[in-house]
Amino acid sequence: MSFDIKQPESKDEFRRYYHLRWKLLRAPWNQPEGSEVDDIEDQCFHVMAVDSDNNVIAVARLQFNSDTEAQIRYMAVAETHERQGLGSALIKAMETKADACACRTIVLDAREPAVGFYLKLGYMITEKSYLLFNEIQHFHMTKNL
Repeated sequence: MSFDIKQPESKDEFRRYYHLRWKLLRAPWNQPEGSEVDDIEDQCFHVMAVDSDNNVIAVARLQFNSDTEAQIRYMAVAETHERQGLGSALIKAMETKADACACRTIVLDAREPAVGFYLKLGYMITEKSYLLFNEIQHFHMTKNL
């Protein structure tokens, strides 16, 4: 399968980017569309994977917590495209951006089923973190660049 990693640029690309984010990370828990967007979106680095028909098939966001720390948030890959290298490609793009911005550390809060994926990419669990929607356990993870 071929895919491209890119930043959403047009209003339509952002609309499709946010829609997939909602569909995968909020809709299964009956959260309203719009709940996938927060008030610092314009301060963050957004990245997505698109297929050969320009369909958005994976999304992620990198926010900057300080001059030396970045955080991966809202990462999701469409179920039909899992295990095809999309997640790793998104992580690589965000790590490259963080490094270019002089960040020394990347942190994230992984949903329990994704912990193994992040461990394979060099992230380490630092602590059990929050429980989203009273059922999705997250683990705080970190990686030094």
